[in-house]
Amino acid sequence: MRALQAVVEEGTISGAAMRLGLTAPAVHSQLKTLENSVGAPLLERGTKGPTTLTAQGAYLFQAQGQITATLERALRGIAALREGKEGVVVVGAVSTAKYFAPRIVAMLDREFPGIELSLRISNRTETITALTQGEFDLCIMGRPPRQPAMDAVPLADHPHIVVASPDHPLAGHSDIALTDMADERFILRETGSGTRLIAERYLERFDGQAKPRRTVMDSNETIKQAVMSGLGIALISAHTVAQEIGDGRLVVLDVPGQPILRKWFLMTPRDVAVSPAAEKVTQWIVSHAAECIPDVTW
Repeated sequence: MRALQAVVEEGTISGAAMRLGLTAPAVHSQLKTLENSVGAPLLERGTKGPTTLTAQGAYLFQAQGQITATLERALRGIAALREGKEGVVVVGAVSTAKYFAPRIVAMLDREFPGIELSLRISNRTETITALTQGEFDLCIMGRPPRQPAMDAVPLADHPHIVVASPDHPLAGHSDIALTDMADERFILRETGSGTRLIAERYLERFDGQAKPRRTVMDSNETIKQAVMSGLGIALISAHTVAQEIGDGRLVVLDVPGQPILRKWFLMTPRDVAVSPAAEKVTQWIVSHAAECIPDVTW
């Protein structure tokens, strides 16, 4: 096929031979083999003027150009995969991270347009199960799990705060004591949520005192609506309520031990080969952590 292309572009077999670094008989032999393979003459070999294509030769020559272009695209694609410029990367995130994780994906999409990104949100227990099953290339969550073994890189502070509605009796008070909250209702996330674990540990401070009432709800959005409606107060990730605090629909209570500072981590499987695309995405998130996760301290 290369011999055919060279003859067409050079106009003669001798010219093609010089271009390919072969003898004219060698080029003639290759063309003859090609004609035998397709079962038709490919060139009109006149005694004068350049060698021209037969109808069959023109058809094959056009196909040869398409084949070459396809192979070149394939090789470019393979190189892009090797260099991490293309590929599919599945990003997992706990539900509390959904307030900034889509923004991270949007930033990655602009930085790596050839990489197909998938974002999957679930609570902590479901996320750990997915990590165990190898469903994520990387994951954004709080405290790293004991299993499976993961490499965890801290990205940013993850503060947790107690919030209430603006007209709550404790709103605006300073140095609120635990005893002041003994009669309050705490709105908690469902079992399996990382936020629920932090709230449970905080409520252990009430040992020996009257215990606050508890109401469980299965999402941060529902909890926010409940608190804004005056049903109770909540210990919740500051990232989930930044907008509501900013526009005055919720307030931060000045309670003991607040804020509870945790970390956001980016986790990747420890003993699993990471694709070049996933490695590039991971390195980019780590180096741009300050841009990826907003500061929500007050």
